[in-house]
Amino acid sequence: MTDERRPETPAEADGTTGLFTALGKMMKRLRERRGLTQKEFGQMVGYGPDAISSMERGVRTIRPQVLEQADDLLDAGGLLKDAIPEVREAMSKVRTRHPEWYRSYAALEAEARELHFYANQGVPGLLQHEEHTRVVFSQRRPLLSEETIEKRIADRLSRQQVFDRWPPPMCSFVLEEVVVDRAIGGRAVHEAQMKQLLRLSVLRNVEIQVMPTNVDFHPNMDGAFNLLTPPRHPQVAYTEIQEFPRLITDAEEVRKIVDRYGMIRAMALTPLETRALIEKKLEEL
Repeated sequence: MTDERRPETPAEADGTTGLFTALGKMMKRLRERRGLTQKEFGQMVGYGPDAISSMERGVRTIRPQVLEQADDLLDAGGLLKDAIPEVREAMSKVRTRHPEWYRSYAALEAEARELHFYANQGVPGLLQHEEHTRVVFSQRRPLLSEETIEKRIADRLSRQQVFDRWPPPMCSFVLEEVVVDRAIGGRAVHEAQMKQLLRLSVLRNVEIQVMPTNVDFHPNMDGAFNLLTPPRHPQVAYTEIQEFPRLITDAEEVRKIVDRYGMIRAMALTPLETRALIEKKLEEL
């Protein structure tokens, strides 16, 4: 008989599972005391019922901003907010478990001082809502096993901890308009993803811009790329096509991509115009 076990969660891997299990139980008790279902509470904090269930069972990290919201919404009287320092410390211990070929980039991203992304096909992982991420991996071809899907979701969401770091990296994102129009997973999932973009766009260190489809000229027809600046090292670029990655360190090649990115940002909608566009698209769903 094959000994099967579910994927180890980041908390289990680093010995912090007790903290998240206890917080999950407290949040569940407080939610039930208010008479809220997981779906109702999830809508209030911007997560689906599956995500809330995972948090309450201690298998998903409860992010500091969720604890802040939950403390106010559930009348916890500071009980959940008081745990935020310990949660931040525990999150700093989490090991990100990416495929071998990706680990060099993931390590650089986790420590980067600046992160810049141009996306022409899909929402960058750092901006993805959990339900969007689940659909992306569930629909992937060839098909992935359920165990692999859960592991990849956990790994991708763990990257978003860069937003909780202090000092935070300065982040900019330019998304082609088709990226915000493509309703991956259907209306409900797409709505959650659009709200995620709006929620992240108000962070002081994050700027999100949309490149309109209706433009007569485009400075980059060569695909998506990332730019990042590691501590004490020059800026590098990263590209990936059909899971074939390339980390670009040559100064002249990086300079060319930086130049293109500057032109792209100049042509794209401003962050404020982008928020207005996303809000309009949300109303039209």
